[in-house]
Amino acid sequence: MRVFTLLSLGLAAVAHARPALPDSFTYNATSFLLNGEPYQIIGGQMDPQRVPWQYWKQRLAMARAMGLNTIFSYIYWNQIEDQPGQYMTHESNNIYAYVQEAHQAGLQVVLRVGPYICGEHEWGGFPAWLNNIDNMTVRSNNPQFLDRTQSWLNWLADWLRPMMISNGGPIIMVQIENEYGFYGDDHSYTDALSAQFHASFVGSGVVFYTNDGGSQSALQAGAIPNVLAEIDGSTPLSSFQGRSSYLNASSQGPNLDGEYYITWLDQWDPYTAHQSDVNNPQAIATAQSTLQSTVNSGDSFSIYMFNGGTNFGFQSGSDYGNGTEPITTSYDYGAPLDESGRPNDIYHALRQTLGQYSPHLPDVPRVEPMISIPPIDIKPSFHLFDGLPTPHKMESPTNMEALGQWYGFTLYRTTANASYSGFLQPGVAAKDRVIVYVNGVRQGVFDSRYPNNAQQNVSVTLNSGDVLDLLNENMGRVNFGSDIPYQTKGVFGDVTVGGSILTGWEVYTLPLASGMAEPCDARKPTNISSSSSPIFYTGTFDLSTVSDTWLELPGWTKGVIWVNGNNLGRYWTIGPQQSYYLPGVWMQKKHNVIQILNLEPTGQEGTVSGVTDRSWFNRPDPDAP
Repeated sequence: MRVFTLLSLGLAAVAHARPALPDSFTYNATSFLLNGEPYQIIGGQMDPQRVPWQYWKQRLAMARAMGLNTIFSYIYWNQIEDQPGQYMTHESNNIYAYVQEAHQAGLQVVLRVGPYICGEHEWGGFPAWLNNIDNMTVRSNNPQFLDRTQSWLNWLADWLRPMMISNGGPIIMVQIENEYGFYGDDHSYTDALSAQFHASFVGSGVVFYTNDGGSQSALQAGAIPNVLAEIDGSTPLSSFQGRSSYLNASSQGPNLDGEYYITWLDQWDPYTAHQSDVNNPQAIATAQSTLQSTVNSGDSFSIYMFNGGTNFGFQSGSDYGNGTEPITTSYDYGAPLDESGRPNDIYHALRQTLGQYSPHLPDVPRVEPMISIPPIDIKPSFHLFDGLPTPHKMESPTNMEALGQWYGFTLYRTTANASYSGFLQPGVAAKDRVIVYVNGVRQGVFDSRYPNNAQQNVSVTLNSGDVLDLLNENMGRVNFGSDIPYQTKGVFGDVTVGGSILTGWEVYTLPLASGMAEPCDARKPTNISSSSSPIFYTGTFDLSTVSDTWLELPGWTKGVIWVNGNNLGRYWTIGPQQSYYLPGVWMQKKHNVIQILNLEPTGQEGTVSGVTDRSWFNRPDPDAP
């Protein structure tokens, strides 16, 4: 028996030692092919860096249970390579672990690498430090830019190589650039970028593709020879027909709608309502019908977004139209899996439709109920201006990036050496939002949201010895629009009052990634009013049950929220967002600490509490000209 056992083990070892054929993903004129067999992509998008890593498994299981077989994901270069050549791969930046989770959930993975990814994300995913490189122009055939993209792509491909299809992993496709046809038509740039992708990902077995709008101009400007060209939009069948007409054979292949929109994104705006088809049976039925027709035609799609997640911290970007259009903290996107990872009526309707094409549809995973948190005793702790770090000293203000700062706030301070009076001009522009103070008393606001800075007249009077403060807030670098190539933030250029240039500045960097510790000698704020400078409020709370909640702050105008050092993101009374996602994994039962930066205190702030049902509505902009 012992001999038999050893022989059996030996035969098993020999069999195991035989080299297995590598997995493959290719395509022909009409179909994607996974290991030689037709594979229809029924996909949806979820970006790991917008979701607490502890929730990846649950949300990916929800994708599989809705009938998806593929997950599409942007990769945010700026969050991983925060400093040149330094890579942060922990927590929600651990894309390798995320891909493993997707694999275990039975999902293939499409990585939307870019490196420009748009996605309403901070500068479309570009690191802010690109602004510090001389002669840099992003999204162009620029040696300085291409040198950095090559370095990033080499590192990324090496890191993720074990997860590629040729190594038995789930990564089947990688996207080059993103909707470049809406931006430019420099084919020398896209050809050079394509060559970088092919060199970095050599041997990975992935299919490269581009994704553009379905119009002739967008497709022809964005397509790359010998790279599969795909479309996006809510009318896939007509766009597929257009693609067949507009592009040459080297970019043709199976049809994929890489971004099928159910609804749309939200921007901070007092007049625009939340975008969602939740509780809209007619709109949901249209989505069901469109996706069913797409599948029945043998075509592929990805729902944008399946789960949008949250722009935690300062990672939301801005669009640009007549002015800056900053994106809300929430990236709910009216998705079938809401911002908190809970299914809504869109989810269940699409599960019913897509489940027909999945022979082994899993049950919908259970999600813990949201919890409510009674009003938290939050009190004013200290003025922001009492906790300033050591300043940079200079004759004229300079931009945030030149100070080695990427996100948050920058305070520009000067002491008048003579008397000045008249309208203030805060450098070349307000990028993005500047609150003006004289001797700590609020004077007015500049905001790049207002078209062409219209009507933003802030008049000040300074006597010798008076202190002028300009508190600049970076509301997110432009990710889509005409203002994308140069994304410096802060106050820079001459600051004038009544035409006279002010010199001699102290500049304070306030990134506030985890809030601010209370200074030991800070003054307790009193007599709070609309003329007060920014104030930090703090409080603690306990929980009987730990789970997710929505924080609400009625009566608070604008600022930032931290819980246990985790940056939930910006809040703003104008809406449409009025509730702020607080993940349960960022809390414990005892002694949770909440800190709120109140940029525009009034003395009439309401309570702060956690609710189980979120609110969407708009309020007037109290700072509008």
